[in-house]
Amino acid sequence: MRSFPNRLRKEFSIFRKLNSPAKIQNFLDALPVNFEKRGDTCASPRTALRANRAHCIEGALLAAAALWYHGEKPLLLDLKTTTGDSDHVVTLFKQHNRWGAISKTNHAVLRWRDPVYRNVRELAMSYFHEYFLDNGAKTLRSFSAPFNLLAFDDEWLASPENLWPIAEALDDSPHHPIFPPQTAKLLRPAHPLEIQAGKLVE
Repeated sequence: MRSFPNRLRKEFSIFRKLNSPAKIQNFLDALPVNFEKRGDTCASPRTALRANRAHCIEGALLAAAALWYHGEKPLLLDLKTTTGDSDHVVTLFKQHNRWGAISKTNHAVLRWRDPVYRNVRELAMSYFHEYFLDNGAKTLRSFSAPFNLLAFDDEWLASPENLWPIAEALDDSPHHPIFPPQTAKLLRPAHPLEIQAGKLVE
């Protein structure tokens, strides 16, 4: 596996203390949310750190970079929804042959996943029940195969430009359906209490 570039280790020295997925998650939790008040962004890890803010894919890229710094593969997982809802991107990690996820979100439920899942599908399914609109409609429809950022050159770590090519490649990458199309009509809407709880945000 290609190593984290030595020329950038000093610049990303903050990663030294982020030597576990849980510590990376704690760091992301403390990072203010990027609400994109000046327009859509897909900032590199360097830009996100300098701006001291990140939204979901920016947080996922930052977490992936920190894992790579410590010799782990920088892997993303894309969760795709129906029209009218927003996709979500998390960072995958593996411990003791079980998958977990690091997540940057201001919502109460689409967050960290402990490394207890036997495969990526199990992990993706853990987000299904909590992924719904204000009318209770459940929206999660597919998840990507693990998306390896080593497919790109090292410039994504410190690029001053938005990383739209990576976001587009992730969106276009192979995805697996959560369920067959005929199952959609059988989905029960979330209960009003769940909807109310789902509106809890930071």
